[in-house]
Amino acid sequence: MPIHIRAEQGDYAPAVLTPGDPRRAKYIAETFFDPGARLVNEERGALGFTGTYKGKPISVQAAGMGCASAAIYYSELIQLGATRLVRVGTAGGLAEGLRMADTVVAISATADDQIVRQMLGGDEHSPTATYSLVEHAVAAARAKGATVHVGPIVSSAIFYDPRDGIMKRWKDRGHLAVEMEAAVLYTLGALHKVDTLCIATISDIIASEKEAERISDAELKQGVDRMMEVACEVATAD
Repeated sequence: MPIHIRAEQGDYAPAVLTPGDPRRAKYIAETFFDPGARLVNEERGALGFTGTYKGKPISVQAAGMGCASAAIYYSELIQLGATRLVRVGTAGGLAEGLRMADTVVAISATADDQIVRQMLGGDEHSPTATYSLVEHAVAAARAKGATVHVGPIVSSAIFYDPRDGIMKRWKDRGHLAVEMEAAVLYTLGALHKVDTLCIATISDIIASEKEAERISDAELKQGVDRMMEVACEVATAD
């Protein structure tokens, strides 16, 4: 049994959605899974549920914030038999043309967090999603009427970043958005040969380190719900 996920082999489906927020994990299980999803983990308040989506096995597990926290839960889910991990979360928009509640499908994630280099023994690496999942997510999101942006994002180690101009530099190098977990997800996917994808809803438009426009609760719910329908389809796809 892993240390942080108090579950046994078979408690989780091979496909797992991984939001950061435990409340979002509960909401996903109650709202998008078929009726009857069961609680399989509540250690440290990091809720995990297993059920089905349109009859296909699926789980959801909260993973916390930042690469250090997420790496624990991603690693232990892999230990418990997960072969497909789909991060569902929010991100701050950097690129021109992004709007609140738009969907970002991250084809790659620049690791602005030393944990990735530590995991790789200092080797260089380009954390990249599983391309078949990228294709499926983009097609499914567009079919549902979402505005979809596909490209690289940044996984930052610091939420309140004190570095002057860092957001502009990331934007100028073509990054769509910034969040805090995808780079370690994609790195673990490469190391353990499991499918990985990060889908994010834009919750802020970032002008600088000190300036950001925040989404309304109603807009955020609409964007996240649309994203979740896509994520469930992608996670359970053949």
